[in-house]
Amino acid sequence: MRKKVNSLKQTAEEIRLRLVEVVYKAGAGHIGGGLSSVDLLTALYFRILNVDPEDPGMDNRDRFIMSKGHSVEALYCTLEAVGFIAPGKLDSYGEFNSPFAGHPTIKIPGIDVNSGALGHGLSVGVGMALAARMDKKSYRTYVLMGDGEQGEGSIYEAAMSASHYKLDNLIAIIDRNGLQISDTTEHVMSLEPMDRRWEAFGWDVHEMDGNDPDAILRTFENIDYTNGKPHLIISRTTKGKGISFMENGLKWHHGVPCESEYQQAVAEIKERLASYQLLTD
Repeated sequence: MRKKVNSLKQTAEEIRLRLVEVVYKAGAGHIGGGLSSVDLLTALYFRILNVDPEDPGMDNRDRFIMSKGHSVEALYCTLEAVGFIAPGKLDSYGEFNSPFAGHPTIKIPGIDVNSGALGHGLSVGVGMALAARMDKKSYRTYVLMGDGEQGEGSIYEAAMSASHYKLDNLIAIIDRNGLQISDTTEHVMSLEPMDRRWEAFGWDVHEMDGNDPDAILRTFENIDYTNGKPHLIISRTTKGKGISFMENGLKWHHGVPCESEYQQAVAEIKERLASYQLLTD
């Protein structure tokens, strides 16, 4: 496990570095929520999801929906790192006629759903999980939501449906970084107690440190996929994770670093990558 975790940490930092580069070069992007979810996305695509970059449409592949689609840059960078996107193609992000839109699009290999209209992803995920059961398929459906997104009423309609149909092949994850576009989530629309709320809907609820690969892997390994309940993971994270001046900063919900900020961010990430290299030498 330790070797796997160290490898995930290094891979996540490489993706984090690419994310900062992509947003800086494009002059646009939702970097804060992307940085908070990089560690989770890395664990999903490199250890957990049954997907194949050589066969993106594989029949029994696991499905992943990035409901918090405004953080798409993190997903693109992860898909590039794992091999769905050819090296260099993502450099066109933000340019006219680029295939890489500001929200997930099925034009990109590895993306199954056009998403980003907040509150819709879980409903689509319920449909996919239900379809798997009806078709007697073994794939699982994973949905990543934002915590600010939890103010959307459609989420709770989907939550009731998933519990009603006992969809234990559905895993929903909330990126619980505590900030949304205008303020803290608790000031805009209080969400706590989040665990008891979802338990009351009939879900199997877990909590984890969503910026710790060890905790992420352990959480997914401990899920009982035969218990007749959909699964909800509250992923406690830090918005802007990994960049000192961005962490827990509201302005970085969709901020773009200037040149000096970009250089500082790159230096911080490269310093951590160098330390990981020393550990493996």
